[in-house]
Amino acid sequence: MATRLFIDGQWTAAGGGSLPTYDPATGQVIEEVGTASAADVDAAVGAARKALNDPAWAGLLPVQRAALLFKLASLVDEHHEELAALETRDQGQPIGISRQVSVTGAAEHLRYFAGWVTKIQGTTNPVSFPDTLHYTRREPVGVNALITPWNFPLMILVWKLAPALATGNTVVIKPSEVTPLTSIRLVELVHEAGFPPGVVNLVTGDGAVGALLSRHDDVDHLSYTGSTAVGKLITAASAESNLKRLTLELGGKAPSIISGDADIDAAVAGNLAGATLNSGQVCAAYTRFFVDRKREQEFVAKLAAGLEGLKLGPGLDESTQLGPLVSAKHREHVDFLVSTGNEQGAELVTGGKPVDRDGYFYSPTLFAGVADDMTIMREEIFGPVLAVTAYDDPDELLARANDTEYGLAATVWTRDLGVAQRFANGIRAGAVFVNMPPIPDMAAPWGGYKASGWGREMGPWAIDAYTEIKSVWLHYS
Repeated sequence: MATRLFIDGQWTAAGGGSLPTYDPATGQVIEEVGTASAADVDAAVGAARKALNDPAWAGLLPVQRAALLFKLASLVDEHHEELAALETRDQGQPIGISRQVSVTGAAEHLRYFAGWVTKIQGTTNPVSFPDTLHYTRREPVGVNALITPWNFPLMILVWKLAPALATGNTVVIKPSEVTPLTSIRLVELVHEAGFPPGVVNLVTGDGAVGALLSRHDDVDHLSYTGSTAVGKLITAASAESNLKRLTLELGGKAPSIISGDADIDAAVAGNLAGATLNSGQVCAAYTRFFVDRKREQEFVAKLAAGLEGLKLGPGLDESTQLGPLVSAKHREHVDFLVSTGNEQGAELVTGGKPVDRDGYFYSPTLFAGVADDMTIMREEIFGPVLAVTAYDDPDELLARANDTEYGLAATVWTRDLGVAQRFANGIRAGAVFVNMPPIPDMAAPWGGYKASGWGREMGPWAIDAYTEIKSVWLHYS
């Protein structure tokens, strides 16, 4: 089915040719994936529009809609190992991450939002007019375009799909052309679960397909996870078309603050996890390390030893801790940014080059003595590249940590509750973690300040993203 699109309940040939998808561990083609044409995109959006008000979907009772989501979650569980292996082959992440984060996380999110279906409520409000009842209704926002990234393709798709379906919407999915295979397989399971035709549609292809959706006049809401640069293009396209609503989860450059009283061993272990998960291809990855100068040498030495001890290898090897980068193009991008660190005077402690083997591997890299204005301290790298700088004045540290265009996540390592609270309050980021890696949860909001995006995903905040609130006034005198 990889060369076909899913439109109005049917697998159909793509009108725009095909593109290869590669195994990052070997560089070999896995298979060809279809590319949607403009006519295909119109057909998918049209099918979603028709299904939105079709009684087969719109007429379902909340418990019936919830049952479909619970069924889909069960199917994900039944195909757990298949989905995990497919995610690892197509994206490169270690199989343990695919199992525990990507597939388990997808099933858990489906069940969480299935539970929300029967709990979406309006309000009655004591308005100031006599003999008047006022109440609100939550209604589906409509047709949703879900454009997903290549770093956690299955899980992030479900972050968007589950609340969209829970609230009665219809969707057109456009996965990254780099890692489309688990999205295709999930849509097969959607069909098996029994969702009515047109409720879930899938168009594959490159960025041109996403651009068609972003400027489509019949898409009511678009949810995108990816780069800030593309997020700006989507925002412009929305403004130039029908001013569709947008939810944007974009880039990040998360600071990690290691205070003078921190447990350094715990900080090293937590930052290794927070910086190298999925080879650093995580929007919230810890990449800028501000270390109390009194602890800098110890932290750098232990962090370097930890990086050098990671086992690199193909994701399907159970012992692998650090897999490949997702593509040859992305490895070139990471290597270019690393070269700027060398050119601008940072101290290369370890790593700093591609690994000489098949696939798209890059050595885990640590720079010390990094200045705040260096490229590696300011640009999102999206690879296993860590930059350490020292601080002397805690009062200036907050301004330095906030000196970035991004604001997705941050972390503080300290034993002092007062220090933790001051930084949690003062850091301009959507999520601040204290003494832990950046681990989102389905019940907590996820999204960024500044150029890291608009809106929030997960929890009741996702319900807000996929519903409109209607105000109803009833005068009864």
